[in-house]
Amino acid sequence: MIKTRSQLEKEEIAVLSPCAMPSQNSAGRVHAEPEDDFRMPFQRDRDRIMHSKSFRRLQAKTQVFVANYGDHYRDRLTHSIEVSQIARGLSRTLGLNEDLAEAISLAHDLGHTPFGHGGEDKLDEIMKNYGLNFEHNEQSRRILEKLERVNPNFDGLNLTKEVLDGMLKHNPHRYRTYSKFNNYPHLEAQIADTSDEIAYINHDLDDGIRSGLISIEQIEEFEIWKMGWGKAVNQYGKAPNATDEESYKRFVSRVISKMIGLMILDLQENTNNNLVNQKIDNLEKVRAYKGKLVTFSDKFLPHVVELRSFLLRNFYNHEKVAEQIGKGKKIIEALFDHFMAHPEKMPRVYGRLIKEGERKEIAVKDYIAGMTDRFAEEQFNSVS
Repeated sequence: MIKTRSQLEKEEIAVLSPCAMPSQNSAGRVHAEPEDDFRMPFQRDRDRIMHSKSFRRLQAKTQVFVANYGDHYRDRLTHSIEVSQIARGLSRTLGLNEDLAEAISLAHDLGHTPFGHGGEDKLDEIMKNYGLNFEHNEQSRRILEKLERVNPNFDGLNLTKEVLDGMLKHNPHRYRTYSKFNNYPHLEAQIADTSDEIAYINHDLDDGIRSGLISIEQIEEFEIWKMGWGKAVNQYGKAPNATDEESYKRFVSRVISKMIGLMILDLQENTNNNLVNQKIDNLEKVRAYKGKLVTFSDKFLPHVVELRSFLLRNFYNHEKVAEQIGKGKKIIEALFDHFMAHPEKMPRVYGRLIKEGERKEIAVKDYIAGMTDRFAEEQFNSVS
């Protein structure tokens, strides 16, 4: 039996929590379009994101290591997929809208610059010279609303207003939103935000160990590592000796998997407790609440913070990582100066932005932010 969109929406309502954002209650799109016969609105959003050029470019953008560092390290694309996987699981368990959480998760890093957070910092530093800022979540929304151009009748992908609001998941009250939130957006956007944290902490730790920039000895006393290690021992038996490199690597991968599970379990249990304790039993109360509802417990949060702080000190700022990112910053600065002096060298779409009234520095920012690591280096070499 082929299920129509209206049938799927009825089934969705039957299983969603009253605190969830139902597809059929979406505020719709900025530009009116006919509904799809078989897909719900947030499903269509997910599909549009996955078919976009910006999404494809994530496969050549830095997560921690620049894109050409090695084949097995995460990039922005694999990171986004891992975030969406965690967000879907959490949403299903809590009775939230999986399609909405997935769409936000897949799109959350579309606006990231080449060369990771170092590139973002450099572009923000440059834009401050013009009285502006650069923030990748806001840039992700700009891509979705303006810079992706695939429809003859409007700019952007014309996603639902709920997904667009979800792009500003950290501080939506600072920006224009389509729905009125007292502080934080829909639970699905909060889920995507914290799924991002769970994903990057664990996969960055995995990549750090794999690269040799982090040793087990550095992290073995961390409480969350010990908990994950204990769960792996309970399931797989005594850990192999480190001299048996292949077996040891397999075991360590299971430890990190257990850590992800521990974070997910605490987050979903504490989020449920928050909803119960704060008497949040419908969507309007979610929107009206003055704090974040999707949080780790007070007991567990210090373990997450401990590991996150360790990664900042010992991995993200490691000299080998910093060296790559430092080169990336110089490339971004040189490219910005070049295209400000020669805007005609940019693709026509960015020239058209300027003709439409956009400030030149914003068009240049848009062009550079959309580059992959490899393309930015190629452009740098061609103009140097």
